[in-house]
Amino acid sequence: MADSEEEPKTTKIVDDAWSMKIPEFKKEDNPHRLLEESAFATLFPKYRERYLKECWPLLQNAVSEYGVKAELDLIEGSMTVKTTRKTWDPYIIVKCRDMIKLLARSVPYEQAIRVLQDEIGSDIIKIGSLVHNRDKYVKRRQRLVGPNGCTLKSVELLTNCYVVIQGKTVAAVGPYRGLQQVRKIAEDTMKNIHPIYNIKALMIKRELAKDPKLRNEDWSRFLPKFTAKNVSKRKQPKKKKTKKEYTPFPPPQPESKVDKELASGEYFLKETQRQARKRRAIEEKHAEAAKAQERRRQLPFIPPKEPEYKRVNVSGDGNVDVEGLKKKIKLAKKKI
Repeated sequence: MADSEEEPKTTKIVDDAWSMKIPEFKKEDNPHRLLEESAFATLFPKYRERYLKECWPLLQNAVSEYGVKAELDLIEGSMTVKTTRKTWDPYIIVKCRDMIKLLARSVPYEQAIRVLQDEIGSDIIKIGSLVHNRDKYVKRRQRLVGPNGCTLKSVELLTNCYVVIQGKTVAAVGPYRGLQQVRKIAEDTMKNIHPIYNIKALMIKRELAKDPKLRNEDWSRFLPKFTAKNVSKRKQPKKKKTKKEYTPFPPPQPESKVDKELASGEYFLKETQRQARKRRAIEEKHAEAAKAQERRRQLPFIPPKEPEYKRVNVSGDGNVDVEGLKKKIKLAKKKI
């Protein structure tokens, strides 16, 4: 009775897509050959020629297991991968294309060959177009590397990716989740956000994921928040208003032109008297300016103060020792 009653099978629903295990694609899964031939080629710089020439036999042996043919053209400076009749994995040609792109971007063979694995991918991030000022670009790219490469090394340890900064690109090899994190760090650094903020966030997330109580909760309250402190000069007003103390009484009414004339007595003057008063003020102003100009002209003719020299008393009574001076002069003449 107990044997006949079977418990219903329940399928486990996985909320986190990154925790899902992708089954390995084997040769038995696709017994049919591919209908069309695919090929990809990429150029490489001159300084990579010697290294590629040395590691190319190893690369050919690695891709031949998947039925892919690899060619190296040293005259043209290009690498080519193409499918053959023995190719059984339809996606392996895309993986091989990414591998030769990484080799052209100064990634070593030992790291580039990892792209052929199912759970390993690659990403080449173009950072040259994110910053138009060359000085700012060089400074921010160096900020991504860090002193003695410590910032780049910490990014590699937290994301489980191998990262190479070459020219105007950042090449990364590793799991797909780590590639997303590397791209975010690289782009934020070029947008003037220091990589230490993203590194701290990754460290906090790693510790929170270990705690079973906080694993399924919102982590936003634990993560550091970036606030830009540098305010653009264009957005700042030319005249900054200072905040005054609040008073319940309205401000006093400003004096009008008539009020000012009444206070000075000018309101009761005739028009001729007003004109004479204005003329007198202008003449006084001109006279002061003429005096200042005359003083500036006389400055070069004023003799400087001569330094005062104090008389040195050789003896205590104020008399000079003449005999001693004569002896010194005679000795000087003998030496000559």
